[in-house]
Parts: sequence; C-alpha cells; structure tokens
Amino acid sequence: MHLLAAQPGALTDSEEAVDLAQSPGALVFLSAADTDLALITAAQEAALLDDAEAPSLRAANLMQLAHPMSVDLYVERVIRGAKVVVVRLLGGKAYWSYGVEQLVSACQETGARLAFLPGDDKPDAELRAWSTLDGADYEALWFLMIQGGAINARAAVAGLGRLARGAAAGFATAEPLAENGILSAPGPGKGAVVPVVFYQALVQAGDLAPVHALTSALTAQGLRPLPMFLKSLKDPGSRAFLAETFAEYPPATIINFTAFSASKPGQSTDESPFGVDAPVIQAVLSGGAREAWEEGTQGLGPRDLAMNVVLPEVDGRILSRAISFKSAGEPSPASECAVVRHKPVSDRVDWVARLAASWARLRALKTGERCVALVLANYPNKDSRIANGVGLDAPASTITLMQALAGAGYDIGGTAMSEPKALMDLLLAGPTNLDPTRKSTTTLHLSAADYDTFFAALDPQVQTAICARWGEPADDPFWDGKGFHLALHRFGKVLIGIQPQRGYHLDIEGTYHDPSLVPPHGYLAFYAAIRAQSDAVVHVGKHGNLEWLPGKALALSQRCFPDAILGPMPQLYPFIVNDPGEGSQAKRRTAAVVIDHLTPPLTRAGLHGDLALLEADVDEYFQASGLHPARAKLLATDIVDKVYDFGLADDLGLAENDGEDAVLGKLDGFLCDLKDLQIRDGLHIFGTAPTGPQHRDLALALARPGFGEVVSYIDVLAQAEGFSGASLLALDPGSALPSKAHPSRRTVSDHVEALEAQAQAILDGEASAPNAPCDTVFAQIRAVIFPLIAQSTTREIEATLTGLSGGFVPPGPSGAPTRRRLDVLPTGRNFYSVDTRSVPTQAAWRLGWKSAGLLVERFAQDNGDWPRRMLLSCWGTANMRTGGEDIAQAMALLGVKPQWDTTSGRVTGFEVLPIDVLNRPRVDVTLRISGFFRDAFPGLMDLFDAAVKAVAALDESERDNPLAHRVQAETARLVASGLDTADASRQASFRVFGSKPGAYGAGLQALIDNGAWEDPAKLAEAFLGWSSYAYGQRVAGRPSGDALRGQLEAVEAVIHNQDNREHDILDSDDYYQFEGGAFAAIRHLSGQSPKAYHNDHSQPERLQIRSLSEEMSRIVRGRATNPKWIEGVMRHGYKGAFEMAATLDYVFAFAATTDAVSPDHFQALFEATLAQAHVRDFMAEHNPDALKDMSARFLEAIRRGFWTPRSNTAGAALTDWSTGGTDAWL
Repeated sequence: MHLLAAQPGALTDSEEAVDLAQSPGALVFLSAADTDLALITAAQEAALLDDAEAPSLRAANLMQLAHPMSVDLYVERVIRGAKVVVVRLLGGKAYWSYGVEQLVSACQETGARLAFLPGDDKPDAELRAWSTLDGADYEALWFLMIQGGAINARAAVAGLGRLARGAAAGFATAEPLAENGILSAPGPGKGAVVPVVFYQALVQAGDLAPVHALTSALTAQGLRPLPMFLKSLKDPGSRAFLAETFAEYPPATIINFTAFSASKPGQSTDESPFGVDAPVIQAVLSGGAREAWEEGTQGLGPRDLAMNVVLPEVDGRILSRAISFKSAGEPSPASECAVVRHKPVSDRVDWVARLAASWARLRALKTGERCVALVLANYPNKDSRIANGVGLDAPASTITLMQALAGAGYDIGGTAMSEPKALMDLLLAGPTNLDPTRKSTTTLHLSAADYDTFFAALDPQVQTAICARWGEPADDPFWDGKGFHLALHRFGKVLIGIQPQRGYHLDIEGTYHDPSLVPPHGYLAFYAAIRAQSDAVVHVGKHGNLEWLPGKALALSQRCFPDAILGPMPQLYPFIVNDPGEGSQAKRRTAAVVIDHLTPPLTRAGLHGDLALLEADVDEYFQASGLHPARAKLLATDIVDKVYDFGLADDLGLAENDGEDAVLGKLDGFLCDLKDLQIRDGLHIFGTAPTGPQHRDLALALARPGFGEVVSYIDVLAQAEGFSGASLLALDPGSALPSKAHPSRRTVSDHVEALEAQAQAILDGEASAPNAPCDTVFAQIRAVIFPLIAQSTTREIEATLTGLSGGFVPPGPSGAPTRRRLDVLPTGRNFYSVDTRSVPTQAAWRLGWKSAGLLVERFAQDNGDWPRRMLLSCWGTANMRTGGEDIAQAMALLGVKPQWDTTSGRVTGFEVLPIDVLNRPRVDVTLRISGFFRDAFPGLMDLFDAAVKAVAALDESERDNPLAHRVQAETARLVASGLDTADASRQASFRVFGSKPGAYGAGLQALIDNGAWEDPAKLAEAFLGWSSYAYGQRVAGRPSGDALRGQLEAVEAVIHNQDNREHDILDSDDYYQFEGGAFAAIRHLSGQSPKAYHNDHSQPERLQIRSLSEEMSRIVRGRATNPKWIEGVMRHGYKGAFEMAATLDYVFAFAATTDAVSPDHFQALFEATLAQAHVRDFMAEHNPDALKDMSARFLEAIRRGFWTPRSNTAGAALTDWSTGGTDAWL
C-alpha cells in the first residue's frame, strides 16, 4: 500500500517575488486597502511629530506579498523584528493563507503580539482564533479600524505603541464617524440631480480627488451632482439613507463608485438596489496604475474585473469607464510605505459625466421628442445577409419595435410599414454593401463639414490610424462628392440603419491578415450622424461589430475605437439570452444595456424523406429477422443498397469491409440519434410569443430535462408505462429496449419518440395525462413554463421602452434555458454573467473530468493509442454559460484539478494529480482562446499557464507526460539557437494562444465570404497569423508564431465542445473559423489531417464524444435539409432565406478547411433547397440576393471539387439562378 501525493499549485505561485526593502519596525501593519495604509502612515507621522522616540512602524500592502517567497522574505527581514503585528484581511484566511500561517509561526517564535482583523465589520472567528492580542484590546483595535478617520487611526497607533513598549494598550474608545452622508447638497438650478455614490472609506482617508473631479465635470454639463458616501450597499442603514435622500432629491441617473454587488447572483429582482427607477452608471476607481492601463490592452486587472465589472453587473449597473488609477508617492519615512491615492484622468471623468448627461437628457425629453436610432447588423458583406441577429428575425423585430414606439407616442413619421418585406425592400433600395451609391427618399446625408468637425474631435492617434489605412474621406465608397450618403433612413424621429462594414471587404488581400483593422471613414460617418441626430441607439440583435473594434478589453480610453466612434451615448441591445459572453462584450466596451430575448422555438428533428423510408425498412427488417430470415436477408440487401444510393455511406462511417450486419447496426444507431436531435422551428420575433405547435414544442424543450423539483415529463410518462431504472434520456438512443406492451418500439429512441408525441397531445388537449404524477408534471408546465414564455415577450418590449425613457432595466441571469436554466426566464432583462473568480465551478469540473475521460477513450479506440497532443478551441461565452466546462476539460486532460475556497467557491489554485489517479498518460493541451475569453478570463489564462508549467516540471516518463518532454526538448533547441535558458523555457511552455491584443476572430471569414483563396494553405496561414499571440502569467499577447507552429505541427486532434442544442455547428462562422481553421493549419504544417472531435455536452447526464464528421452529418441531415426547419425559416421572409444561405456558407467553409463534409452533403442541401421550386420561388420573392448567393456558392463548391451534382442540368440551372434567372431547369 502506498500514498498518492497530489502536488499543490496556486494562482500566485508564478508571480514575481517582491522585496519591499523595509527595515524592521516595532510595529507592523498590513492591509490590502490603500485607505488603511494611508491612515496608519499619517497617524505614525503625527506620532513622530509628538514623540520622536515613538516605536517605529512599518506598513505594507498585502497585494505586494502574494508570492510565498515575498512572504518568507518579509517575515525574515521585518516580522521577526516586530513586537506587534496587525493584519487587516478582507475575505478571511483563504485570501492570504500562506501569509497567515507564516506570521503565526514567526510570532509564536518571537513572542510578538499578533492581530488578524477582518477587513470589514463582520466578525471572523477563524481570524480571531489565530490572533494573540487580548480580547478587549482586539475588539477595541478592530472598532478603531472599522470607524476609520484620522482621529481613530491615531488612537490605534498610540495604543499599539504602548503595547510595543510593554505597557497596556489602553486603546481609546473609537469615535464613530457617520457611516452614510452627503458631501455637499445639489446646487440651485433646474439641472437634473445626479448622485455620485462612493464608499465611506474615501472620506475616512481623505482620498476624494475622483469625487471632486466628477462633480465638477457634472456641473459643467449643466447637472446638479449629489456626492454621497455609504458604508455599503448591502447595509440596511445605507439603503435607508439612500431612500431618504432620493425622496428629497429624486435622481435622473446615478453614478456609482462602490464595488461588488448588493444583490446575489441568481436572486433576480425588478428593483434597483438604489431603490429608484433610474439608470445606474458604474464608474471604476481602478486599483491599478495609470501607466499599466495606458500601455496595456487589458484595461483592468482580474481583481478590478471581478469587483468593479462582473459583480456590479448583477445589480444591473451600466459599466462606463475607469476614471482614476492608483498613484503612489515616495515611501514615507514614518512607515517606509508609499501612500497610494486615487488620481483622476480628466478625459475619462468627462466621458462619464457626458454619459450621465445623455441618460438624464433622454429621461427628461417627452416621448414624442425623443429621437431613436435602430441599427441592424450587417455581416458578412452581402445584401442577402443584412439584418443579422442570431436566433432573431431582426426585420420583423424592427417592425415590432417601430409599432411599440408608435404605440408609446414616439414620432415615427406617419409610416404605416407593418411588414418586414416592406422594410427590407426600402433598406435595399438605398445604399448597401452591393451598391453604396443607391439613394432613396428616406436616406440621410452627412455633409463634409459635419464630418470634418466630428473627425477633428477624435484623438489624434485615431485620426492618424484611419487616414494611414484608408486615406482621405473622399476615398470612401459612401462618399458622394459632398459628404457621405448613408445607409440610414429617417421615419419621423426614428432612424433605421444598416451598420457599416468594418472594412475587410474593401481590400481583401491587404486586410485579411490584419486582426486589428481600423474601420473606414464611412463607418465613422454613420455613427457621427447617429450621435448628432439621435438621443439613443438600439442595436437590434446579436451582434454587430462596434463592440469588437480595436481597443482595450475594458476601461476603454479615447484611443479605443468603440469609445471614439459611439461616444457616451445611451444604448440598448436586444440580445439572445443564451449568449452571455458576446452580450457582456457590448456591455463592457460600449456601455450597452442588454435587453435579453427568448431563443427561437425549438422542436425535435424527427426523420424526413429518405431517412424516414429507411427507418421503416429497418423496422421491417428487425421484425422479419426472427420470423422470416429469407425475407430479412432480402430486406438487408435492399437497405444497404439504399444507404449507398442515398449518399449516407460517409455519414455512417462505413468501411470497405463492413458487411450487412455492420451497415444495419450503424444505420439504426444513426437514425435513432438523428430523430431526437433538437432543432429550431423558425426564429424569435422580439416581443412576440410563439403560438400553436411552436409554443407547445418550446415549452416541452424547456421542460424536457426537468425544472425545479419537477422531473422530466419523459421520465414520468415512461414510469406510467411501467419503466423503471435509469432515465430514458440518459440512455443511448439506439440501445435495444423491447416492450411487450408496445412491440413496435425496439429502441430507446422509439420509446422517447412515442412519449414525445404523447406529451404533445396532452399539452394540445387531445389526450389526458395517464396518471396523477403525470397530471402534476403537465400542470406544472402550464403553470410555470407557459407564463414564463408569455412574460418574456411582454417584458422584452416593456424593458426597451423603459430603457428609452431613461429608466432602470432590471438585471437577470443568462444561460441556455434548455439546460435546466429556467432562472434565465422571463427575458426582457439586462443579463449578467458568471463570477469569473469561481470558474471553473465544481459542477463544471465534474463534467469536464468526465468528458476528458470519454474523449481519451474515444481517441484510443479510433487510433489504437492514447492521445499525446490536442488543441482545444476555447470560447469565452461558452465558459460563461457553463461555468467553465471547456477549461475544466483541458485541465482534466493535463491531469490537474482546480482547488476551491470552501466558503466562497472561488478558485484558489490547483493540484497536479498523480498518474496513478489518471490511469492514463497526460495530454499536452494547447488552447486557442477567443478574444472575449482573453478579455473576460485573464485569471483563467494564468491558472492554465501555471498548471502547464507545473506539469512540465514533473519527473515522469515521456509516455506518461508528453508535455514535460516536449517542453524540455524545445527548451534545449531554443537554447542552442541562442536564447537564454529562462526565455527558452518560458517560450517552450506556451500553451495558450489567441488573437492580437485588442483584436478578435480567427481570420478566415473575409477569405471564405469573398472566395479570395485558391490554395487551402492561404486559409491555414490566415488562421496562424491571427492566432500567434501567447498569453499567460506576465505574457499578455506576446507574438509567438514559431511557438504556435511548433505546437500545432504535432497536434493529433482538434477539440470543440457544444454545450447546448439551442444552436449548432452551422449557425455561426465562429465554428469553422476556430475549429476548421485549426484543422487546416495542422494539416498545412504536418501534412496530415488531424482527428477532430465535436463533443456534445448538451445533456450532462449523457455526454457524447462525436467526431467532427459525425456532427456535421447530424446537422446536415437532421436540421439543414429537414423540411421542418426549412418550412420554419420560410415563415420569416427575408431572414428565412438569409438563414438558408448562411447554412450553406458554413457547410462550404467546413469543406474548405476540413474533411468533415462529403459531396453527398452538398447534394442533400441542393435537393432540399434550390432544387425545390417552392423554395426558389420563396427566395426570389423575399430575398433574391440569397438565391443568387446560394447558387454561386453551389457553383463554387463544384469548381473547387467539393461536389459533383447528380443532375446533368444542375450546373446550368445554378449558373442561371446566380445571375438572377428564374427558369425551372430541373
């Protein structure tokens, strides 16, 4: 028997050790709060003036003692010479556990008095137990620090000095300072009142420069600032003070400096923590240095991100900008500590004041006077793909919004437009991607003089970057000689516009390799007109490109393009509820208020066409196999022939030596899996509830996994039929499950299909629940889920009107509602995301661990050996939605487990698991992170990087630890090339790669959309160029193309995880850009196609490891060619044709980058869409450009050898349709 020792690691292990170079002092005071250190230093300075022989004091910030070596050094040089040590610790021992342990040990040896004080007013029994200060003295000192202020700080230092001299402390009784108060009342006048809310600690420390700067800026905007301080938003007394003050001074908008949140995540409320219906703007007093902010691209560090961004979003606050940064002077001789104070940044202060003025002005305007701009997304650069919005019928939603505005009293110019087709016809009659010169009676023009004025106000670096890339305004395609002809149309006081393209389409060859491309003049002109002629802007649907323009991730400066272009303008953003990541990007970079909306209606795919016929044949075969073997033999032969005739051989993964039994087995499993696939049945229309079958099936999709204490209706219906044991949904759909009561049902899938049909009949009122438990479940569906759907659509419009009137839009959680997340409903809320400090969550770790195990087993089955090196595509939005399942899977593959604080659930470090526990070799994992992952999870990048280095340092065999041996070999090679050992080792351990700091994407979209490639190597090189920046501890986007190439050349498999079925692999260009781009790059570098796995995490109880080819087959056969899906999108006119064209584009892109698409997939898509006269007629009527584009894309597939049509006339027909022809041909 032997013990298995896990090796610990920590997030701080790799921070540089800091020597504070302090001499010993009789008194030592440590705190992470700069206000504490400033007060204690000032008090010691005063004490020395009174008594030059007063005991010496040393003060230091705990943040500088994060590294264990820093702690050891400080203990040895300073603590061991002290007589009294005081540590003020916010968050308990867990936040500085190593330091607490070392101080306790040292003070026990030296006999020094030791006090660990909570950093707030809440007792901490554990800290008290570690302290050796007498009980009465401990309490007195703690109360002095709680009250703060100069008088109490002096009393604390005096008492500590007496202790150091061996006398009784005799701490004076703390003089209470006002916990809440008004710094100055609003001045006279008619300006709107804007409270500025900040912590009492700033008053206690006299650190009020940012408050004074902002109040002055607000006054300059004609507003009446009300600076007021609080103990805490969570404190009942503070909340009462707010209510009393706001009753006397009703605010138009509120600016808040306090950190954290008053509400708890998951406890949604329609009430603002501030108790009034007014927007709350979060301004950040950063704990970082201004120099780091100016020079870096992250904007804020992980601590500020959590405290001042992520948690305040839980309260529904609008993130603005960081208006001040910490600035340290020279160390005070009295404490050898540099006093740190907030120093405001004038232009950022002014930006926040102007944002507050904009919201106050919006609130003050009468409804009929408000000007609103509705902006439709526009990508890719095609007239067939205007009005993008994931899961949203954006044209119909715009009509709904217009009608709601008119009903609320907005001036929409008397337009009677009620149909999406009329809107799209009008927009397409004006300037578009295809023809910027087209004009209509409603389009707007921006004069050259107005543009020059706007442009001249921009930061000089912004001006230089735009002119250097795009030349003069007259060079822009939207320039008409006198100014800019804009894709912006006026209807009374409402503007409707098509968001301009970023510019890649203007110069494909010159820009495809540039991840930080700046937008052209026409883009700026569009927003210049909106800013001049609108009071608020609504970006309709996920997502536009404004929030993805170059600049810092957070706390933008005036040189960041989203900041420069939109400016401090009220913005609302209808956004699908299951995408917290990309919605958070808009919230954090453009101060948007999200109005989340429902997913599209969902339904089961079922089987169709040839697939349905094959299922009937297979059922007949199995019925005959036991009774009529000869007939079964004939049926088997016929079925196998049909499999090849219908083009299903690749979908089934058939091998040359597969006999009839193997073919039948694979076919049966494929069909069983396919018919249970969840697909969309149409699109969501903002503010409109689905009806009929769409409403019923959406309710069932939400109820299917169970909700609250209610079990899945599948389970309860199965139990009513006598089934017991495991949930049917947790079983393989193709597993045999015979039933005497239902002999026609052979498999799990058959039973689920029958039970689904029964559930539909019950909800439709066509059947009764079979027993009381079933009746209870369906009653709960009607009582809980039906109202949530209805409330969602009502609230979507109500919240938009509330926001446009300058009111408070309530917050709510985000996520995929079909993964037991009914808490994200009703929609119509300003969604928030996850606390990044808790990612990966323990639930995510359990799923990631399980998925990693299944993945390596599948790889071993496919390849005959364990995997050695994998690349995982890791997106920020998926990790937000799941609590970090992707990063948990990556750590599990490495053999590293996160560690969590038992109280808060926050990640504190990791442990390296022994090989004996893994029961397999470790996998060398490289992450290709998205730009948003980089922005949102800097701590996770550090965590994974630290884990990689810990694994690389293990003494294990090459077979057990390929990562360590790869790092050793690469280090040796780099040293031989002339690099010093430290740099070589660091570069060899890079495993986190992404796009350039401030940039987003993977570089393939423009090339694919415009056909600007001939050799797949060009696609591979684009991916490599956009992905070649390394991230990790103290590595913030270092150009590392050689390191990336070296890693990818040896990668054996590309991994991507699908965490829900509310969207799929053919719904977005991101899938092919990341997954396909990585595949193409590896094939280009190694000369061999890697394995690719697209794993299904949508049902946590039944994780599925599928190859990319298998996933492609499921989506093409189950959704893209399914008449149910096609008919669903055809209910949506222009946007429905858009969806079909987009799906084909994504299939083509995967064909260009991977080997996952077969010619039969193109054939099936062609037969399901353009080969159908009614589909062609629909497209010709509602979106003729989509018909042309799809025809051209099919022709490109033929030209590039991806597809050979079975019909001799298909090529001619496609050629005709691609140029606007309408002949039937087929």
